[in-house]
Amino acid sequence: MALTDVAIRKAKAGPKAYKMSDSSGLFLLVERTGGKLWRMKYRIDGREKKLAIGRYPEIGLAEARRRRDAAREQLAHGKDPSREKQRERARAKLGAENTFASIAAEFCEKRKHDGSRAWAPATAKRCEYLLSVLNSSIGNLPIADIEPTDILTVVRRIESKGKLESAKRTLQLAGSVFRYAVATARLKSDPTRDLRGALMNPTVTHYGAVLDPAGAGELLRAIDGYEGQPITKLAMQLAPHVFVRPGELRHADWSEIDFDEALWTIPASKTKMRKDHLVPLSRQALAILQEAYRLTGPDGYVFPSVRTRRRPMSDNTINAGLRRLGYTTDEMTAHGFRAMASTLLNESGKWNPDAIERALAHGDSDKVRAAYHRGAHWKERVKMMKWWSDYLDQLREGAEVVPIKAAKR
Repeated sequence: MALTDVAIRKAKAGPKAYKMSDSSGLFLLVERTGGKLWRMKYRIDGREKKLAIGRYPEIGLAEARRRRDAAREQLAHGKDPSREKQRERARAKLGAENTFASIAAEFCEKRKHDGSRAWAPATAKRCEYLLSVLNSSIGNLPIADIEPTDILTVVRRIESKGKLESAKRTLQLAGSVFRYAVATARLKSDPTRDLRGALMNPTVTHYGAVLDPAGAGELLRAIDGYEGQPITKLAMQLAPHVFVRPGELRHADWSEIDFDEALWTIPASKTKMRKDHLVPLSRQALAILQEAYRLTGPDGYVFPSVRTRRRPMSDNTINAGLRRLGYTTDEMTAHGFRAMASTLLNESGKWNPDAIERALAHGDSDKVRAAYHRGAHWKERVKMMKWWSDYLDQLREGAEVVPIKAAKR
């Protein structure tokens, strides 16, 4: 006869364990200690097996029968209920371990050592910070349990503070983490894919830069009159001659400078394009570096922090120097030296645009073309850097220099 709730409640422990049968293989095992356990007996591949369903009274009679029926349905599809239960337990454990925070950390480590696509140290620091903002809300959640609304709530909180670019970048990074989880078979789909267009687009702002010859001359004279830290002045004096990215200038190391060959080799690990970047050094650039060498050489950073030589100059030092000279953010920035060089070199008409692009270390999606142009324009780049430094000297002296367009190369 089928079991009843009354019979189960009245069942008492005996000198040894005994079974109380229900139907379709379900039974209640009454232990000598008084414990009552639901079990289901079934056969698969000719062998008799038992499935543990749970403990009474946590699992009542109705629920035990529902679980029995679910197990019988699995049997009907050729699945072993005990094995499926083990798999589900393993998946649940794996899901609990695969939290957003743990996978985000794994993703960041991968990107920091991802060959030619590896993040630069500054990029890694920024990305890890933005992802850490998500941890207070979704960091401890199993990644498979996270819904689009969970992510949207966090990034909109960032957006509400007026940090539109940070909100957009955080959402993009979260999507990268989810897609990494998909690629490593820990998630079925990226929940951020349906959030495109949910955030406000930030206004694109350009770096402040002096782009006219007369203004460039005035800027160079102002830098020469700078009365702050000597090493800051030298960094500002060198920046227009080499026009590298500010981070590359700040992280310059004496081991990268070859005075004999008049060459600065910026290693791939420090460049945005993840390729070594060679910078020909004019006599003016060498003179500035020799002066810096007397202050900070022969080892370590060319432009170290004023607090400790173990760290590079702060990323705000040159911008602060420009502010001290009276230039606002809209007028000139550390990054603006690149725009200044690009504009005036192109306007001169003297140099192949590809040579200028190589000097600026801009990437080329065509690898064959990039390799060809890198080699083909080296000699032109050396000549161009010499001409550029001489041109800056003329501007500094206040000469009325008018770029000659379409000059022969």
